Amino acid sequence: MARLTARFWVDAYLARLRLQDIPAFVVAHGDDTGGAVLVKLATLDGRAVLFQRSFDLMSGERKWVELAAGDEGEVDATVTRQRSFDPDLWVIEVEDRAGRHLLDEPGLA
Repeated sequence: MARLTARFWVDAYLARLRLQDIPAFVVAHGDDTGGAVLVKLATLDGRAVLFQRSFDLMSGERKWVELAAGDEGEVDATVTRQRSFDPDLWVIEVEDRAGRHLLDEPGLA
């Protein structure tokens, strides 16, 4: 099965969030074709969760897993470290007090 480009996936994800009135921003623009994507969910109370897409070896499927969680400053430090390893990395910041990120919806893995 053909994979979507990173840019196409990011644009589609941002459109889904807009439809649910969930604010989201591209805070780091990665490689349009093959850049990996991190999604930071800020709950606007000083806390955040960082998600990365992972490949499940048992099922063969892609899924989103938690890379870091806790104080927003600590999560931001994790993002900074990840970007130092991978300059082609996309970072999307989602801001939602209710903790909605939509990554568990069909088609987003």
